[in-house]
Amino acid sequence: MANPVPPAPELDLLELERARLFALLGRLMVAPPDGALLANLRGLQGQPDTLLGRAYAGLSQAARAAKPDAVEREYHALFIGVGRGELLPFASYYLTGFLHERPLAELRDTLARIGVERAPGVAEPEDHLGFLCETMAGLIAGVFPAGPEEAPAFFARHIQPWAGRCFADLEAAEAAEFYRAVGALGRAAVEVEAVAAGLPA
Repeated sequence: MANPVPPAPELDLLELERARLFALLGRLMVAPPDGALLANLRGLQGQPDTLLGRAYAGLSQAARAAKPDAVEREYHALFIGVGRGELLPFASYYLTGFLHERPLAELRDTLARIGVERAPGVAEPEDHLGFLCETMAGLIAGVFPAGPEEAPAFFARHIQPWAGRCFADLEAAEAAEFYRAVGALGRAAVEVEAVAAGLPA
């Protein structure tokens, strides 16, 4: 959904892994995984003694049990539905109870300032959690006009106040099977990022 501007600078391993994690979350939140992505996710390795490691291992296990057509139906039930899905993964909704509210306007101001544009043809408002994760990945990787130094403030203002609750709701959603593991990984990512930034988790 976010429209990056290559090329990216060289990243150290930690920054590269942070960018990959948020890019993966963004990809899984904007569309269901196809067969190729599920196959890649089956190969994920996770260390059982870390929060992220356990979440990666859980996602790998969920991918091994998943079929692309079933995950597509699950995604539709969770996020699209008939009229609306089980979850509304938008900052405005989580922070105000309504769509298209002040959090979206504030985000659009930030995006204009840091030079990030929504990709053409995308209908969802920019405060969709998938778009925000993709933007966070691009900031960390340095593929947008704004540099990686903008990533902590972007996270603190536009992701940290609500995304952990959204991912936790995804873990607990009635329609979630594969996406329960996506919720766990997202919640872990937000917690780890908040701790690293010195923010309350």
